Amino acid sequence: MKKKAVIMGIESSCDETAVSIIQDNESGIPKILSNIISSQFDIHKEFGGIVPELAARSHIEKIDLITNKALKESGIKLNDIDAVAATAGPGLIVCLSVGLNFGKAFAISLGKPFIGVNHLEGHALSPKLNSKIEYPYLLLLISGGHTQYLNVKGLGKYERLGTTIDDALGEAFDKTAKLLGIEFPGGPKIEEFAKKGNPEKFKLPKPIINRGGCNLSFAGLKTAVLRITKKIKSQQDKFDLAASFQKTIEEILKEKTKIAFNLFKQNNKSKKNIFIIAGGVAANKGIRKNLVELSKENKFENVFPDINLCGDNAAMIAMVGLEKYKLKNFDTLEIPVNPRWSLDKDALFLKGSGLKF
Repeated sequence: MKKKAVIMGIESSCDETAVSIIQDNESGIPKILSNIISSQFDIHKEFGGIVPELAARSHIEKIDLITNKALKESGIKLNDIDAVAATAGPGLIVCLSVGLNFGKAFAISLGKPFIGVNHLEGHALSPKLNSKIEYPYLLLLISGGHTQYLNVKGLGKYERLGTTIDDALGEAFDKTAKLLGIEFPGGPKIEEFAKKGNPEKFKLPKPIINRGGCNLSFAGLKTAVLRITKKIKSQQDKFDLAASFQKTIEEILKEKTKIAFNLFKQNNKSKKNIFIIAGGVAANKGIRKNLVELSKENKFENVFPDINLCGDNAAMIAMVGLEKYKLKNFDTLEIPVNPRWSLDKDALFLKGSGLKF
């Protein structure tokens, strides 16, 4: 009986130290044997954001412990591991270096292949950990550092259809939360505030809503929130502003996703149109509900990662590693950290003021 491939994944691109071990399965959906994530919320909350040097130090202190925990929970022996995959980018260079170098050393010690993984590709493939999905599919990647619409044609084959020209959506959530006095990490708590508020109370801007294709902009929205927070006087005002912000985001994504749907259908002649929403912000229930309804109206099938796989984790890194392992697509130990690694190498750089659409 042929042995099913076992892959170790390591993730340290930002403030989560994570190690996972997955095993291939004849069903096409790998079995997650362990998926250990150690967060650094307590380290960074007094600063209101991630401090790279402190994050890197925490990765160094924890990565041995997290790896041992992942191995113990998986129940496998070291020799059962067929390859080691680690995030090589994008992310914070000092943080990436910890996981990447640890992964290389681990692969050397085992005498097994090493695979450097694009963190964004991990998010792109994360729904494959709970659903059997075939290429191509439309991906909306919404996380703390990235917001993109991508035509996913296959492993390593990505066409960017749209991107944020300034803040990522997760960043906009986090900055709004900070302005509302919500303790870091506040982004995920905006939705809780919103449930207690009136979404019609504040009229907020929707930057480039009628131009720029499915490119997005959130900086102007964040600035509008800043102006309002200087005038609000009560806790209820904060709830109302959170609700208005949540509603505005949902409306922006609805309009931009319609455009992305059309672009995807123009570029692909698939029998079935699949729309995947991945990344940390994909855990937002309001955004999920809104996009599910829109997908039904436009005859797209929705697929989400499990809630616990939306944020940064190592199982998604191992998932990419598994697909590359099957193709014998290995990396040399010289693969460098790439803090600005793009999924679509041909996509234009779209950041900053002065862009014209």
